Amino acid sequence: MFFARTRSPATLAAAAAAAFSTLTAAQTWTDCNPLTTTCEPNTALGMAIDVDFANGAVDTFIEAGSPTYGRDGASFTVAASGQAPQLMSLFYIMFGRVEITLKAAPGAGIVSSLVLQSDTLDEIDFEWLGADPHEVQTNYFGKGQVTSYNRGQFHKMDKNNQDEFLTYVFDWTKDRTEFYVDGTLVRTLTPADADDNQYPQSPMQVRFGAWSGGDPANAPGTIAWAKGPTDFAQGPFSMVVRDLKVIDYSTGKQYKYTDNSGSWQSIEAVGGTVNANEGNADQVAVTATAAAETGGPAPTVPPGGIGTDEATAQQTGWPWDAADRPNGGSVPEGWRITEEGKLRAIGAGASLRPHVLLLALSFFAGVVAVVRR
Repeated sequence: MFFARTRSPATLAAAAAAAFSTLTAAQTWTDCNPLTTTCEPNTALGMAIDVDFANGAVDTFIEAGSPTYGRDGASFTVAASGQAPQLMSLFYIMFGRVEITLKAAPGAGIVSSLVLQSDTLDEIDFEWLGADPHEVQTNYFGKGQVTSYNRGQFHKMDKNNQDEFLTYVFDWTKDRTEFYVDGTLVRTLTPADADDNQYPQSPMQVRFGAWSGGDPANAPGTIAWAKGPTDFAQGPFSMVVRDLKVIDYSTGKQYKYTDNSGSWQSIEAVGGTVNANEGNADQVAVTATAAAETGGPAPTVPPGGIGTDEATAQQTGWPWDAADRPNGGSVPEGWRITEEGKLRAIGAGASLRPHVLLLALSFFAGVVAVVRR
């Protein structure tokens, strides 16, 4: 499958720098909002990938902070104020299933997160609070509207989510979003359940990592929601992700907004079809149905549930200099995504490794920026 480059290097560098600039900005940030203007298309996954992080980093994810890799998978460690290691996909999915197997990070105020977020600020979340190893939160937002922050639900768990690798699933379609915890269906969200016109329905990136909601630098409401404050002297605190499976229920090279409505009907799958893969996806194995949820979050909880690391962001596995910022979200022309989530050249014609190509593009973007000053 061919994946075209959709954004210029200068635009992507600026977007990435903005995305990782402050702790709270990333939770409501988008470099171009299709609700208000015409934006360039999103790079489509258009297939299924299965990433085993025990095999190391994969170059289809942007890295912020300093995730590390070992035999158990990818570790996201918070050891000091302002740290929030995370990964963000280069690709987008237009409806689909995301399955992650992880151990949540322990520690009062420490938050482990899995977030799907679109350029229109549609959002679907799992959050695990380190203060309670027997609970998980589900959440959603539509078009960046938070109203009274009334969308969150807490779900009790029999197993300890910090001691055991457990699997969590979003199964997201135009008709409903299902949240699964270790084979148990804990929540179903439909357009009728969601607040008016706020059902998530636009192309999403995949983001996950750990941060300190209980950081004393945060707002009091956020600290309270995260069951902080965080005592960093008790750390470090690590979230460990063993593997990630992503199925894009649509096909094509890009996802293009054809108007400013943000509706799924307005999304064009360039070179493919929206929902073309939905019927071919394996069904999620359901072993139980959970009891009713327990309450909701404090009213000042920000959307996103994932912070931003103060350290330089970089392309996973690619040798970016500390002064650089990552390419912000597209697959280079002439490269494809493999089923393992890695980039490979298409045919013999593409002889450069992707990091060499993108470093050259980054250098060119820097030269252009200097010339324009």
